[in-house]
Amino acid sequence: RDPVGSNNHFAFESFVDEVAFSTGMDPIDFRLQYIGNERDRELVKILAEKSGWQKHTAARKQRRGDVAIGHGVAFVIRGPTRVAMFAEVEVNMKTGKVWAKRMVVAHDCGVVINPELLKMTIEGNICMGLSRALMEEVTFDKSNVTSVDWETYPILDMTQKPESVEVVLVNRQNIPPSGAGEGSMRPITAAVANAIYDATGIRMRQAPFTPDRVKAGMA
Repeated sequence: RDPVGSNNHFAFESFVDEVAFSTGMDPIDFRLQYIGNERDRELVKILAEKSGWQKHTAARKQRRGDVAIGHGVAFVIRGPTRVAMFAEVEVNMKTGKVWAKRMVVAHDCGVVINPELLKMTIEGNICMGLSRALMEEVTFDKSNVTSVDWETYPILDMTQKPESVEVVLVNRQNIPPSGAGEGSMRPITAAVANAIYDATGIRMRQAPFTPDRVKAGMA
């Protein structure tokens, strides 16, 4: 789902965070300053409220023992559908393992026809997108693909799913439905990367955010 969008917006929305911090601004405030469409502004404000966003202008590097805790956001548009996303991550500073503990999604795809099915679609996208952001990677040598099974190409399982996925649906009854199959895939990698930065001060430049890459960043 959304095969190119999550990669591109990992770069775009990570860079937006960097620019926000470099100018001494909170990431939410920075986005709101430059988003002109009131529909989009409302969605970002809803996300900030529902996630309990705490303003900050630098990586906070909050710790609980060996675990660093961080929050990150991303905002994307896919066709007429808009999605704002919050991620809370825990980073084990010894192992480098990242757990996306809590995800909050503010979702606007026009009129909502079947809210329960829509929520389930978004929840499925969250799990699939986190799997790509944290684990999934094709590997190869000079002649063959070497990621050939679930050991060499791991995916997110039930033990690694978020503790909480909160979906806020914005029902635009005067706007035709614009689809939800891929929109919430797009901001996941960026939101998680920005949360890792808040937790550790490390900017991840390459996905997936495997323990080895996180540890290399810390080194």
